Amino acid sequence: MKKKTLLLALVLVVISTYGQKKFSGNPLFPGWYADPEGVIFGKTYWIYPTFSAPYEKQVFMDAFSSQDLVHWTKHEKILDTANVKWAKRALWAPAIVKNKNRYFLFFGANDIQNDQETGGIGVAVASQPQGPFKDYLGHPLVDRFHNGAQPIDQFVFKDKDGAYYLIYGGWRHCNIARLKDDFTGFVPFKDGSVFKEITPEKYVEGPVLFIRKGKYYFMWSEGGWTGPDYSVAYAVSDSPLGPFKRIGKVLQQDPGIATGAGHHSVIQVPGKDEWYIIYHRRPLTEKDGNSRETCIEPLYFDAEGLIKPVVLTTTGVPARPLK
Repeated sequence: MKKKTLLLALVLVVISTYGQKKFSGNPLFPGWYADPEGVIFGKTYWIYPTFSAPYEKQVFMDAFSSQDLVHWTKHEKILDTANVKWAKRALWAPAIVKNKNRYFLFFGANDIQNDQETGGIGVAVASQPQGPFKDYLGHPLVDRFHNGAQPIDQFVFKDKDGAYYLIYGGWRHCNIARLKDDFTGFVPFKDGSVFKEITPEKYVEGPVLFIRKGKYYFMWSEGGWTGPDYSVAYAVSDSPLGPFKRIGKVLQQDPGIATGAGHHSVIQVPGKDEWYIIYHRRPLTEKDGNSRETCIEPLYFDAEGLIKPVVLTTTGVPARPLK
Protein backbone atom coordinates (compact mmCIF):
# COMPACT_ATOMS: atom_id res chain seq x y z
CA MET A 1 0.00 0.00 0.00
CA LYS A 2 2.84 2.35 0.89
CA LYS A 3 4.53 1.62 -2.47
CA LYS A 4 1.32 2.47 -4.36
CA THR A 5 0.93 5.70 -2.40
CA LEU A 6 4.55 6.63 -3.07
CA LEU A 7 4.20 5.80 -6.77
CA LEU A 8 1.01 7.88 -7.03
CA ALA A 9 2.72 10.83 -5.35
CA LEU A 10 5.64 10.56 -7.78
CA VAL A 11 3.29 10.48 -10.77
CA LEU A 12 1.49 13.58 -9.50
CA VAL A 13 4.82 15.40 -9.10
CA VAL A 14 5.83 14.50 -12.65
CA ILE A 15 2.45 15.63 -14.04
CA SER A 16 2.65 18.86 -12.06
CA THR A 17 6.20 19.58 -13.19
CA TYR A 18 5.75 18.83 -16.86
CA GLY A 19 2.22 20.16 -17.05
CA GLN A 20 3.33 23.66 -16.15
CA LYS A 21 3.78 26.12 -18.97
CA LYS A 22 7.40 27.26 -18.90
CA PHE A 23 7.43 29.55 -21.94
CA SER A 24 5.01 32.31 -22.85
CA GLY A 25 4.48 31.17 -26.41
CA ASN A 26 3.50 33.64 -29.13
CA PRO A 27 0.91 35.09 -29.24
CA LEU A 28 0.79 35.84 -25.52
CA PHE A 29 -2.99 35.57 -25.33
CA PRO A 30 -5.82 34.76 -27.75
CA GLY A 31 -7.66 37.37 -29.79
CA TRP A 32 -6.79 40.13 -32.22
CA TYR A 33 -4.83 42.75 -30.26
CA ALA A 34 -2.33 45.33 -31.51
CA ASP A 35 -0.19 48.33 -30.45
CA PRO A 36 0.65 46.74 -27.06
CA GLU A 37 1.79 48.97 -24.20
CA GLY A 38 3.86 46.90 -21.78
CA VAL A 39 4.50 48.18 -18.27
CA ILE A 40 5.36 46.94 -14.78
CA PHE A 41 3.37 47.99 -11.73
CA GLY A 42 4.78 46.55 -8.51
CA LYS A 43 5.46 42.87 -9.13
CA THR A 44 3.00 42.54 -11.99
CA TYR A 45 3.47 42.82 -15.74
CA TRP A 46 0.67 44.58 -17.61
CA ILE A 47 -0.15 44.86 -21.30
CA TYR A 48 -2.62 47.43 -22.63
CA PRO A 49 -3.32 46.81 -26.33
CA THR A 50 -5.65 48.08 -29.01
CA PHE A 51 -8.64 45.84 -29.65
CA SER A 52 -7.87 45.15 -33.30
CA ALA A 53 -11.09 45.49 -35.29
CA PRO A 54 -12.76 47.86 -37.79
CA TYR A 55 -12.75 51.42 -36.41
CA GLU A 56 -16.48 51.41 -35.69
CA LYS A 57 -15.97 48.41 -33.40
CA GLN A 58 -12.92 49.84 -31.64
CA VAL A 59 -14.93 51.36 -28.79
CA PHE A 60 -13.30 49.70 -25.78
CA MET A 61 -9.98 48.48 -24.42
CA ASP A 62 -9.03 45.32 -22.55
CA ALA A 63 -5.90 44.80 -20.43
CA PHE A 64 -3.87 41.75 -19.49
CA SER A 65 -1.79 41.07 -16.37
CA SER A 66 0.80 38.45 -15.46
CA GLN A 67 3.10 37.52 -12.60
CA ASP A 68 5.62 35.76 -14.82
CA LEU A 69 5.14 36.74 -18.51
CA VAL A 70 3.70 33.27 -19.14
CA HIS A 71 0.26 33.12 -17.52
CA TRP A 72 -2.00 36.05 -18.40
CA THR A 73 -5.27 37.27 -16.92
CA LYS A 74 -7.70 39.26 -19.08
CA HIS A 75 -9.37 42.38 -17.67
CA GLU A 76 -12.28 43.23 -19.93
CA LYS A 77 -13.35 46.69 -21.03
CA ILE A 78 -11.15 48.73 -18.71
CA LEU A 79 -12.05 51.75 -20.87
CA ASP A 80 -15.17 52.23 -22.96
CA THR A 81 -16.32 55.14 -25.12
CA ALA A 82 -19.44 55.18 -22.94
CA ASN A 83 -17.21 56.85 -20.33
CA VAL A 84 -15.66 59.30 -22.82
CA LYS A 85 -18.39 61.49 -24.29
CA TRP A 86 -16.30 62.92 -27.11
CA ALA A 87 -14.85 59.53 -28.25
CA LYS A 88 -16.96 57.61 -30.75
CA ARG A 89 -14.65 55.21 -32.62
CA ALA A 90 -11.06 54.17 -33.33
CA LEU A 91 -9.98 53.86 -29.70
CA TRP A 92 -6.35 52.81 -29.93
CA ALA A 93 -2.66 52.74 -28.96
CA PRO A 94 -2.91 53.16 -25.16
CA ALA A 95 -0.06 54.47 -23.01
CA ILE A 96 -0.19 54.31 -19.23
CA VAL A 97 1.72 55.75 -16.26
CA LYS A 98 1.24 55.77 -12.51
CA ASN A 99 1.37 59.21 -10.94
CA LYS A 100 0.59 59.96 -7.28
CA ASN A 101 -1.24 56.67 -6.71
CA ARG A 102 -3.47 57.09 -9.73
CA TYR A 103 -3.20 55.45 -13.12
CA PHE A 104 -3.42 57.64 -16.21
CA LEU A 105 -4.29 55.99 -19.50
CA PHE A 106 -3.58 58.05 -22.61
CA PHE A 107 -5.42 56.98 -25.76
CA GLY A 108 -6.21 58.04 -29.29
CA ALA A 109 -9.80 58.30 -30.50
CA ASN A 110 -11.85 59.06 -33.62
CA ASP A 111 -8.93 59.03 -36.10
CA ILE A 112 -9.39 62.71 -36.92
CA GLN A 113 -8.26 63.86 -40.36
CA ASN A 114 -8.24 67.64 -39.79
CA ASP A 115 -8.57 70.33 -37.11
CA GLN A 116 -12.31 70.66 -37.63
CA GLU A 117 -13.08 67.10 -36.47
CA THR A 118 -13.59 66.15 -32.82
CA GLY A 119 -11.05 63.75 -31.37
CA GLY A 120 -7.34 63.26 -30.88
CA ILE A 121 -5.44 62.20 -27.77
CA GLY A 122 -7.36 61.80 -24.53
CA VAL A 123 -6.59 60.90 -20.91
CA ALA A 124 -8.51 58.55 -18.64
CA VAL A 125 -7.86 57.92 -14.93
CA ALA A 126 -8.43 55.08 -12.45
CA SER A 127 -7.42 54.15 -8.92
CA GLN A 128 -6.12 50.73 -9.98
CA PRO A 129 -4.37 49.42 -13.10
CA GLN A 130 -7.33 47.27 -14.16
CA GLY A 131 -9.63 50.26 -14.11
CA PRO A 132 -12.38 51.03 -14.72
CA PHE A 133 -11.00 54.17 -16.36
CA LYS A 134 -13.02 57.34 -16.79
CA ASP A 135 -12.39 60.45 -18.85
CA TYR A 136 -10.03 62.75 -16.97
CA LEU A 137 -10.42 66.05 -18.81
CA GLY A 138 -13.83 65.91 -20.49
CA HIS A 139 -12.13 66.81 -23.77
CA PRO A 140 -9.04 65.76 -25.76
CA LEU A 141 -5.61 66.69 -24.45
CA VAL A 142 -4.40 67.20 -28.04
CA ASP A 143 -7.04 67.85 -30.70
CA ARG A 144 -5.09 69.65 -33.43
CA PHE A 145 -2.41 68.89 -36.01
CA HIS A 146 0.84 70.45 -34.79
CA ASN A 147 3.86 70.31 -37.10
CA GLY A 148 1.86 68.04 -39.42
CA ALA A 149 1.51 65.26 -36.83
CA GLN A 150 -1.84 63.51 -36.59
CA PRO A 151 -2.70 63.35 -32.86
CA ILE A 152 -2.43 59.57 -32.41
CA ASP A 153 0.01 56.92 -31.11
CA GLN A 154 0.82 58.63 -27.85
CA PHE A 155 3.65 57.56 -25.56
CA VAL A 156 4.33 59.02 -22.10
CA PHE A 157 7.95 59.22 -20.99
CA LYS A 158 9.24 60.04 -17.51
CA ASP A 159 12.71 61.58 -17.58
CA LYS A 160 15.45 61.25 -14.97
CA ASP A 161 14.46 64.57 -13.39
CA GLY A 162 10.84 63.45 -12.92
CA ALA A 163 9.44 65.46 -15.82
CA TYR A 164 6.79 63.77 -17.97
CA TYR A 165 6.70 64.14 -21.75
CA LEU A 166 4.06 63.24 -24.31
CA ILE A 167 5.59 61.88 -27.50
CA TYR A 168 3.16 61.20 -30.31
CA GLY A 169 2.31 61.48 -33.96
CA GLY A 170 1.11 59.85 -37.13
CA TRP A 171 1.33 60.91 -40.75
CA ARG A 172 5.14 60.71 -40.65
CA HIS A 173 5.58 63.45 -38.06
CA CYS A 174 6.50 63.08 -34.38
CA ASN A 175 6.19 65.71 -31.63
CA ILE A 176 7.34 65.93 -28.04
CA ALA A 177 5.68 68.16 -25.43
CA ARG A 178 6.29 68.47 -21.70
CA LEU A 179 3.24 67.60 -19.62
CA LYS A 180 2.09 69.52 -16.59
CA ASP A 181 2.54 67.55 -13.38
CA ASP A 182 -1.23 66.95 -13.17
CA PHE A 183 -1.52 65.97 -16.86
CA THR A 184 -4.11 68.66 -17.59
CA GLY A 185 -2.00 70.36 -20.25
CA PHE A 186 1.53 71.30 -21.22
CA VAL A 187 4.46 73.35 -19.99
CA PRO A 188 6.06 75.47 -22.76
CA PHE A 189 9.73 74.95 -23.54
CA LYS A 190 12.20 77.76 -22.86
CA ASP A 191 11.74 79.16 -26.37
CA GLY A 192 7.98 79.42 -25.81
CA SER A 193 7.02 76.51 -28.06
CA VAL A 194 4.80 73.71 -26.80
CA PHE A 195 5.15 71.02 -29.48
CA LYS A 196 8.65 70.30 -30.77
CA GLU A 197 9.09 68.12 -33.81
CA ILE A 198 11.66 65.33 -33.37
CA THR A 199 10.83 63.28 -36.48
CA PRO A 200 13.69 60.99 -37.56
CA GLU A 201 14.25 59.61 -41.06
CA LYS A 202 11.56 57.17 -42.26
CA TYR A 203 9.39 57.70 -39.18
CA VAL A 204 5.72 56.78 -39.67
CA GLU A 205 4.12 56.29 -36.22
CA GLY A 206 4.28 54.40 -32.89
CA PRO A 207 7.02 56.25 -30.94
CA VAL A 208 8.72 54.75 -27.87
CA LEU A 209 11.46 56.29 -25.71
CA PHE A 210 13.52 54.78 -22.88
CA ILE A 211 16.83 55.33 -21.10
CA ARG A 212 19.63 52.78 -20.91
CA LYS A 213 23.04 53.56 -19.43
CA GLY A 214 22.45 57.30 -19.74
CA LYS A 215 21.44 57.20 -23.40
CA TYR A 216 17.98 57.93 -24.82
CA TYR A 217 16.73 55.22 -27.16
CA PHE A 218 14.02 56.41 -29.52
CA MET A 219 12.09 53.77 -31.46
CA TRP A 220 9.27 54.02 -33.99
CA SER A 221 7.33 52.08 -36.60
CA GLU A 222 7.88 52.30 -40.34
CA GLY A 223 5.83 51.18 -43.34
CA GLY A 224 2.07 50.64 -43.56
CA TRP A 225 0.40 48.90 -40.63
CA THR A 226 -1.83 46.75 -42.87
CA GLY A 227 1.07 45.40 -44.93
CA PRO A 228 3.77 42.75 -44.42
CA ASP A 229 6.65 45.25 -44.27
CA TYR A 230 5.56 47.05 -41.10
CA SER A 231 8.68 47.26 -38.92
CA VAL A 232 10.51 49.05 -36.11
CA ALA A 233 13.65 51.19 -36.29
CA TYR A 234 15.56 53.24 -33.73
CA ALA A 235 17.99 56.04 -32.92
CA VAL A 236 20.05 57.04 -29.87
CA SER A 237 20.63 60.50 -28.40
CA ASP A 238 21.90 62.27 -25.30
CA SER A 239 18.63 64.15 -24.86
CA PRO A 240 14.91 63.31 -25.01
CA LEU A 241 14.64 66.17 -27.51
CA GLY A 242 17.14 64.56 -29.85
CA PRO A 243 18.50 64.99 -32.40
CA PHE A 244 17.67 61.42 -33.39
CA LYS A 245 19.60 59.99 -36.32
CA ARG A 246 18.19 56.71 -37.61
CA ILE A 247 20.48 53.73 -36.99
CA GLY A 248 18.42 50.97 -38.59
CA LYS A 249 15.65 48.40 -38.27
CA VAL A 250 15.54 46.02 -35.32
CA LEU A 251 12.12 44.37 -35.72
CA GLN A 252 10.55 43.19 -38.97
CA GLN A 253 8.70 40.29 -40.55
CA ASP A 254 10.04 36.76 -40.78
CA PRO A 255 8.35 35.15 -43.82
CA GLY A 256 8.58 31.79 -42.06
CA ILE A 257 6.79 32.92 -38.90
CA ALA A 258 4.72 36.11 -39.27
CA THR A 259 4.45 39.40 -41.16
CA GLY A 260 3.72 43.01 -40.20
CA ALA A 261 5.81 43.02 -37.01
CA GLY A 262 5.66 46.48 -35.47
CA HIS A 263 4.10 49.06 -33.13
CA HIS A 264 5.80 47.89 -29.98
CA SER A 265 6.73 48.80 -26.43
CA VAL A 266 9.75 48.00 -24.26
CA ILE A 267 9.91 46.86 -20.64
CA GLN A 268 12.91 46.58 -18.32
CA VAL A 269 13.11 44.24 -15.35
CA PRO A 270 13.60 46.67 -12.43
CA GLY A 271 17.23 46.96 -11.36
CA LYS A 272 18.46 44.67 -14.15
CA ASP A 273 19.88 45.21 -17.61
CA GLU A 274 17.19 42.82 -18.83
CA TRP A 275 14.77 43.96 -21.52
CA TYR A 276 11.78 42.72 -23.49
CA ILE A 277 10.05 43.98 -26.60
CA ILE A 278 6.28 43.54 -26.84
CA TYR A 279 4.83 44.00 -30.31
CA HIS A 280 2.12 42.89 -32.70
CA ARG A 281 2.38 40.79 -35.83
CA ARG A 282 0.14 39.11 -38.39
CA PRO A 283 -0.06 35.31 -38.75
CA LEU A 284 0.94 33.93 -42.14
CA THR A 285 -2.58 32.60 -42.60
CA GLU A 286 -4.14 36.07 -42.32
CA LYS A 287 -4.51 38.87 -44.87
CA ASP A 288 -6.99 41.13 -43.06
CA GLY A 289 -5.29 44.26 -41.74
CA ASN A 290 -6.90 43.86 -38.31
CA SER A 291 -5.72 40.27 -37.82
CA ARG A 292 -2.93 41.16 -35.40
CA GLU A 293 -1.61 39.31 -32.36
CA THR A 294 0.43 40.49 -29.36
CA CYS A 295 3.82 38.82 -28.96
CA ILE A 296 7.01 39.13 -26.90
CA GLU A 297 10.74 38.55 -27.43
CA PRO A 298 13.93 39.38 -25.50
CA LEU A 299 15.62 42.65 -26.46
CA TYR A 300 19.41 42.48 -26.53
CA PHE A 301 22.17 45.08 -26.84
CA ASP A 302 25.74 44.66 -28.09
CA ALA A 303 28.91 45.89 -26.39
CA GLU A 304 28.56 49.33 -28.01
CA GLY A 305 24.97 49.72 -26.82
CA LEU A 306 23.37 49.11 -30.20
CA ILE A 307 20.16 47.09 -30.30
CA LYS A 308 20.54 43.65 -31.82
CA PRO A 309 17.97 42.56 -34.43
CA VAL A 310 14.98 40.91 -32.76
CA VAL A 311 14.40 37.26 -33.64
CA LEU A 312 10.72 36.36 -34.11
CA THR A 313 9.73 33.13 -32.36
CA THR A 314 6.69 31.04 -31.60
CA THR A 315 8.08 30.08 -28.16
CA GLY A 316 8.24 33.62 -26.78
CA VAL A 317 10.15 33.95 -23.50
CA PRO A 318 10.66 31.79 -20.40
CA ALA A 319 8.82 32.51 -17.16
CA ARG A 320 10.26 35.56 -15.39
CA PRO A 321 8.62 36.29 -12.02
CA LEU A 322 9.47 39.65 -10.45
CA LYS A 323 11.10 39.47 -7.03
